[in-house]
This record gives sequence, C-alpha cells and structure tokens, in this order.
Amino acid sequence: AAILAALAYTGGPFPFGYYGLGELFVFLFFGVVAVCGTYYVQTLALTPPVVTASVAVGALITAILVVNNYRDLETDRRAGKRTLAVRLGRRGTQIEYAALFVVAYVVPPVLWLAMQMSPLVLAPWLTLPLAVRLVRTLAAVTDGPTLNKTLAGTAQAGLFFSLLLAAGIVLGTFLG
Repeated sequence: AAILAALAYTGGPFPFGYYGLGELFVFLFFGVVAVCGTYYVQTLALTPPVVTASVAVGALITAILVVNNYRDLETDRRAGKRTLAVRLGRRGTQIEYAALFVVAYVVPPVLWLAMQMSPLVLAPWLTLPLAVRLVRTLAAVTDGPTLNKTLAGTAQAGLFFSLLLAAGIVLGTFLG
C-alpha cells in the first residue's frame, strides 16, 4: 500500500502531492501503516500503544516533506502545484512543522502515563534540543542551502527519535 501511495504522490490522474494531500498520505502510509503493518506481520496483533507510537513516527516523517515543500514553495506556486505549503503559505507551514514535532513529543508521555509503559519510552526526549533548533531555523530562514540542512536535520531527528522510542519500548519490556 505504501509503494502505491508513493507512486500516486506525483503520478496518475490525480497526483495528490500536487493538491495539498501529500502530508496526509505520507503520515498515513509511511507512519501509521508502515509501523502498524510491520508490527502486525510479526505478531499478528495490533495494540493501542503501537498505533500511538505510529503517530509519532508518522508526524516526524511528514515533517521531512513539510521542509521540502516549504523550501520549494515559490517554485511550486509558479508551476501551479497546490501543495499544502502553497495553500498555507510560509507562516502556516511553519506552524504545521512545529505542530508535527509537538505531536511526536507528546506521544512518549502518553505511552508512559496513559498506557503504563516503562519510563524508558521517554528516551526520545533526548532529541528535543535538535527538534527545537530545527523549528527555530525553519521559522527564521527561507534560503535553499539552510533549508537543505534543515531537511537533513529533520530526517536525522526522525531517525534518532524513532530509534530511541523503539529502544525504550524494547528495553522497558525486558527490564519490566
């Protein structure tokens, strides 16, 4: 499903990436479906903590697309692409980017407090300084080279966050 969604992002009769729907599909297929699908094929079960964790992963993967679309906002506008960044404008896209990080960083405390998981699920909060720096950078700049670094930093933040979340879940399970 995720591969078909990727193909439909820019291809076919209705390339949803050009109509402001790219973020929704990236969130769903590269976050929720990827995480839940991977868990399901290994356990033949799906649990609320897995679905909740998938929201954090999906939010951070979506943030990568948001930076890319933010960087390309003016060229996309001139090309007639109606990405969500084009629709929201610079300030709206900055808010969207920050909101995606907020969503991701709310998930570990929810897993810990509401779902009685080990406090080790809070390990992704170690990446919070990087996230704050990225959000501040996106709010302050529009030049391509800096935004390319922000794009790479967003991917790194998503990777480190996800690895720490997975490690916290696994270690918390084994350490009780």
